[in-house]
Amino acid sequence: MKKLTLFDLDHTLLPIDSDYAWGEFTLSLGWVDPEHFKEKNDQFYSDYQKGTLDIHEYVEFATEAIRLKGPVQAALAHEQFMQEIIKPVIKKEAIELIRRHQEAGDHIMIVTATNEFVTRPIASALGVNELIAVELDIDEKGWINGKIKGVPSMREGKVTRLEQWFAHKGYKWENTDITFYSDSTNDLPLLSAVNHPVATNPDSKLRAWALEKGWPILDLFPSL
Repeated sequence: MKKLTLFDLDHTLLPIDSDYAWGEFTLSLGWVDPEHFKEKNDQFYSDYQKGTLDIHEYVEFATEAIRLKGPVQAALAHEQFMQEIIKPVIKKEAIELIRRHQEAGDHIMIVTATNEFVTRPIASALGVNELIAVELDIDEKGWINGKIKGVPSMREGKVTRLEQWFAHKGYKWENTDITFYSDSTNDLPLLSAVNHPVATNPDSKLRAWALEKGWPILDLFPSL
């Protein structure tokens, strides 16, 4: 049996929501209108927590600033974001959990509903090379256009994207032992599909579900 270990990112390996934090960071840079952006960003975050987020609408909103600034300014801003916001909140508990699975010979992957622009450098900082994230469509000039490419990796879309990855890699569900760590009921489709679901820093709904199903619960950041 091949062993595959999957991690959600926000509030699972990170104690923050990187998507929301990136939006707040662009606000601090003066890239967006403060009042309008704050209101919309907070509403989208609330929708995500409730499981009602329109991912297409959100991605168009969330990528508007970098679309307008262009790839050079966007990349420089993300480097600053990594140094000031992300790296200070990466916890040793998350790194140690990843390393234990790597040392056991598992294939490691992050599967997140946050877009690839925000998350690929974060995955690299965590020492994870394989990433399934929301892919961003590209315009004729080679820059993102605010649309999603393919199936967004959110809710049941995470299962679809993993199935696509399986087909590309030649993996089969029946001969793969899969563990998935996640904090959110948004991930119940994938949690319910794997061999070993682990409710990690779970929200109240997922904690209740995990207790009912007898799933392991991991509070990775007990000091928070």
